[in-house]
Amino acid sequence: MKKTVHVVGAIIENKNKEIFCALRSSEMTLPNYWEFPGGKIEGDETPQEALAREIKEEFNCEISVGRKIEDTTYEYEKVIVRLETYLSVILKGEPTALEHAETRWVPRNQLMSLEFAPADIPAVEKLIAEK
Repeated sequence: MKKTVHVVGAIIENKNKEIFCALRSSEMTLPNYWEFPGGKIEGDETPQEALAREIKEEFNCEISVGRKIEDTTYEYEKVIVRLETYLSVILKGEPTALEHAETRWVPRNQLMSLEFAPADIPAVEKLIAEK
């Protein structure tokens, strides 16, 4: 029986309608895939609280979490991931990668040029369709 992990991802959009994307480092699970940054929901956190905490921990900035974009369950080789993604904006600070290999601001219509982790792809497709 595979373990199911409930995670959240922030789709952070700037004033230029670019989306903040992060490249998973070689030390992380699913290395070298791009993702919407976030992490696991812990204890009795709401998805929004978890997202704000994770972005503060991993990128040293504060975000405001908005509407939900997608809720995807994806079965990887060793684990099942439920990923909820939320549109977000930066309130304070400039995101600085503390754990990721690279970060990039990408226009919506160019998101598919990055190799996203499979669980992130439904959200990517939805963002491109929305424009």
